[in-house]
Amino acid sequence: MKLLIVSTAPLIYRDNSVFAYSPYVNELIILEKFADEITFACPVWPTDRGLLITKIPFHFVKHYEVIDSNLNSVKNIFKALFQSIYNFAVLLKAMKNADHIHLRCPGNIALIGCIAQIFFPKKIKTAKYAGNWDPNSQQPWAYKLQKRILNNTFLTKNMQVLVYGNWQNQSKNIKSFFTATYSESEKETFQKTGFENGIQFIFVGSLVTGKDPLYAVKLIEELTKKGEKVVLNLYGEGTEKKTLEHYIKENQLENNVFLHGNQDKETIKKAYQTSHFAVLPSKSEGWPKAIAEAMFWGCVPVATKVSCVPFMLDYGKRGILIEMNLEKDISQIKEILEDENNFLVKSQLAAEWSQKYTKDFFEAEIKKLLVR
Repeated sequence: MKLLIVSTAPLIYRDNSVFAYSPYVNELIILEKFADEITFACPVWPTDRGLLITKIPFHFVKHYEVIDSNLNSVKNIFKALFQSIYNFAVLLKAMKNADHIHLRCPGNIALIGCIAQIFFPKKIKTAKYAGNWDPNSQQPWAYKLQKRILNNTFLTKNMQVLVYGNWQNQSKNIKSFFTATYSESEKETFQKTGFENGIQFIFVGSLVTGKDPLYAVKLIEELTKKGEKVVLNLYGEGTEKKTLEHYIKENQLENNVFLHGNQDKETIKKAYQTSHFAVLPSKSEGWPKAIAEAMFWGCVPVATKVSCVPFMLDYGKRGILIEMNLEKDISQIKEILEDENNFLVKSQLAAEWSQKYTKDFFEAEIKKLLVR
């Protein structure tokens, strides 16, 4: 089977090797197991631009290079129009030579891919929509257009679209899916400790305004004011780091909030295992990987009602859905802190749910999609 992967995610050529975004490479390794040949249709970056990258550990047959457009000025918009025509022609050629077309959405190249795939109704196709599939969410017009094309069974035939969460009024094209980090062999039997030696919160992710790590810090600040023995450990880097450092110092939170920067998988895993709660006050998510990982180790998630998060938390049964209102959110957290048994029940439910979605299960589900 000749598998074509269409994506906005770039390839980076360096030292006679090819690199790509690390989590993306992890999924490519699984896709490669079920294909005879892999080809890519995506942009090339001359450098990694700060992206966390990993070497692609397998050979691929061909790379159809496309141009990722920049739309930040009128001049670039006109330029992008001609680039889009070129990209469309490249994608038509690539799709013609493929047995299976796999789109990685959303993105500029993915949008053109969504249109190009219409001309190949008999070819087997899959798409992974890594963004927020919630039909009621505020999103760029290009993302909404991609969702409409993929969901439309007249325009998009022989396609299974993998989305995060269960949504009403979706076509037969749409399949609820997930992303996995841990394998079956990594499962462990455990029970979280109580609160007698302090309460551990964790935040894992980019320190950027969209993830709102400052709100996580403010939650801890309010809990300390109410006499709770709480600690927040933040893992990640980003543009908000200086703001956080200033806020921590200004409000004398040095004994309660700690910035650890980027750490390896094993360090993060151990941090999850010793934490009681995982905080994600994010404004937008596709699949909130950090929450799924934290739940795997029994952390009770404290997260916003974005994308598939309410589904993951079973609408509050295995976590806390916050309102981004300090008074209301502190009240919800205090309720659990005052009932340790309630915490332990939510912790167990969180772990049971997340541990169903292992890399082994993910691979088996991918095989069903590709080997038809």
